[in-house]
Amino acid sequence: MSPLTGDGTPAAPGGGEIELSIGGMTCASCANRIERKLNRLDGVTATVNYATEKAKVTYAAGIGPDDLVAQVEQAGYTAKLPPAPDEDTDADGGARPPEADELRPLRERLITSVVLGVPVVAMAMIPALQFTNWQWLSLTLAAPVVIYAGWPFHRAAWTNLRHGTATMDTLVSMGTLAALGWSLWALFFGAAGTPGMTHPFAFTIERTDGSGNIYLEAAAGVTAFILAGRYFEARSKRRAGAALRALLELGAKDVAVLRDGREVRLPAGRLKAGDRFVVRPGEKIATDGVVEEGSSAVDASMLTGEPVPVEVRPGDAVVGATVNAGGRLVVRATRIGADTQLAQMARLVEEAQTGKAAVQRLADRVSGVFVPIVIALAVGTLGFWLGTGGGAGAAFTAAVAVLIIACPCALGLATPTALLVGTGRGAQLGILIKGPEVLESTRAVDTVVLDKTGTVTEGRMTLTEVVTAEGEQEAQVLRLAGALEHASEHPIARAVARSAAERAGDLPVPEDFANVEGLGVQGVVDGHAVLVGRPRLLAEWSQHLPAELERALRRAQDTGRTAIAVGWDGRARAILTVADTVKPTSAQAVRDLRALGLTPVLLTGDNEAAARAVADEVGISEVIAEVLPAGKVDVVKRLQDQGRTVAMVGDGVNDAAALAQADLGLAMGTGTDVAIEAADLTLVRGDLRVAADAIRLSRRTLRTIKGNLFWAFAYNVAALPLAALGLLNPMIAGAAMAFSSVFVVSNSLRLRRFR
Repeated sequence: MSPLTGDGTPAAPGGGEIELSIGGMTCASCANRIERKLNRLDGVTATVNYATEKAKVTYAAGIGPDDLVAQVEQAGYTAKLPPAPDEDTDADGGARPPEADELRPLRERLITSVVLGVPVVAMAMIPALQFTNWQWLSLTLAAPVVIYAGWPFHRAAWTNLRHGTATMDTLVSMGTLAALGWSLWALFFGAAGTPGMTHPFAFTIERTDGSGNIYLEAAAGVTAFILAGRYFEARSKRRAGAALRALLELGAKDVAVLRDGREVRLPAGRLKAGDRFVVRPGEKIATDGVVEEGSSAVDASMLTGEPVPVEVRPGDAVVGATVNAGGRLVVRATRIGADTQLAQMARLVEEAQTGKAAVQRLADRVSGVFVPIVIALAVGTLGFWLGTGGGAGAAFTAAVAVLIIACPCALGLATPTALLVGTGRGAQLGILIKGPEVLESTRAVDTVVLDKTGTVTEGRMTLTEVVTAEGEQEAQVLRLAGALEHASEHPIARAVARSAAERAGDLPVPEDFANVEGLGVQGVVDGHAVLVGRPRLLAEWSQHLPAELERALRRAQDTGRTAIAVGWDGRARAILTVADTVKPTSAQAVRDLRALGLTPVLLTGDNEAAARAVADEVGISEVIAEVLPAGKVDVVKRLQDQGRTVAMVGDGVNDAAALAQADLGLAMGTGTDVAIEAADLTLVRGDLRVAADAIRLSRRTLRTIKGNLFWAFAYNVAALPLAALGLLNPMIAGAAMAFSSVFVVSNSLRLRRFR
């Protein structure tokens, strides 16, 4: 297989751009190391995203993809070329079998560490559980936790050591192995293995040779806590590719292709450019093409987000994955596979996700400085005590105490507990937060881009106004127009029929009905010859609009709404105005967002007049209208280029790439799966006011995480000198570690009171 670039096309032999899938990264500093390694090659520019595990590399002539893979592998990681977007189907056009569960090994290690580690911690902390020879049971349970469950940390620490660097993995590995190693020495060669040994509650600070102390609970507890954090992080990272899968699943699964005048049903993956295929009412259009026979209304809201269907006739272009809402169409395929608009949108989503700056976790940033200092301090402590004649036992006790007290127990809890409580509280309020990276984004956001349709508005057409000619009754207009529209499949007709039934009661059945292509419908209802549609349809029957109806028509058009004329028995009787109505909570939501210091911007593919009318109603001054789906990403990029930090709120497939590109993406839970997968936050209720709550909760959770990290590090920094002086006995070390953990947990639990 030839190397593939980011958009699935073969990479140029004389250089080009390529996307590598990276394996083996455990933290943001791993991504930095790979990036530095790749950028050392002449003519190579690389950015590595820890969240999506992708490296985007631009390389010059003379360098091949194999050189890039080799460079990554030299750094201690794996790299491979991803398949093209259209390789997600097999030869028969069916979906490929699902991949193996990547999280399974991590989940198994986490379960092992929790099941075996909890009794070890309980026995060490509760003297009543310390039966005769309890310490040997602790060793039996703790050893598999440290060796098997903690293996990813040890492997990463070895990789770091080979490359002369240190991360949190180095500290976790050294601390847990030091605790296990010292405990083994104390059990087999010291006094800790004697029957009847207990950990007494003695709050005294004194020097000890450490031969009677074991630290197994620290080793098992730290491993379990940090594995839990890694598991939840990996689970949220795995969702990064789900938006692409959801997008590509939107397409039609099979298609009726015309072969020698007969319809043959084939998987959509086997369609070729130039094939003619049939689309019946209610079916999805299989791929991008041109209508050759028939006319219909096509519901493109899935892709464009706009509720008004598009009328198509022979010669008009149609887009794959949109729905045929009216008559039978024969379409000639013009673009297939990776060339379709749907595949291009999938590519935009992927590029936006890969292009996000990798979030530098605070713990990882600090660890770059903290870890080398701790190691140096432990070595210095050992040397000092040996050099001053303190004895090998006391020297090793003090050095190991430094490593154990520095081992980030509270640090392992700091992010997961705040995240667990914050996300749990969010779920109760109808807010789903995907991961810690999201919280970083909320702090700096200053602009919120609101998609109009389905976000600020209801996202479906509704009858908003009925203007009748002099002497006409509104109920009679709705009864006759609603009855005729009820027989039509057109989305605007359904909106009129639904509202008519609500306002005028049961509707009669038309005695005669006909669809007039591109103009409206006509028929006989209760003995009246009724016309419903464009004013041109009535004009063809010499039913001209009187002055008051002309004014109503212009008013509707000026505000971007859809006007429908109704006439019967030779006279124009009414104008019905249909529009996508604003949600009742949107104006309050905009006020709430302003109160958070955010500037709201209304973004829509709709016309300027309709957009301006909605913006005026909810109190937004900045409007960007008539934007094509792919153009929404460009709007977000343009705002970011102006120095703004952008949040985007949307609900449609057309919003997915913009949601991924934005610094913070919020999807309405009432929207499409693609938008929800591409977003960082999901607002379950579809109420825009929840967007403001989501940003407030995210900011509060981030503050809590930072507070937790500060106290976890502060505890380590304060306790390290005592450990170096040999003044920490196991009880004080255990109590201090337990206190810092309890503090972090209780601080996180305060988030449950968020309103």
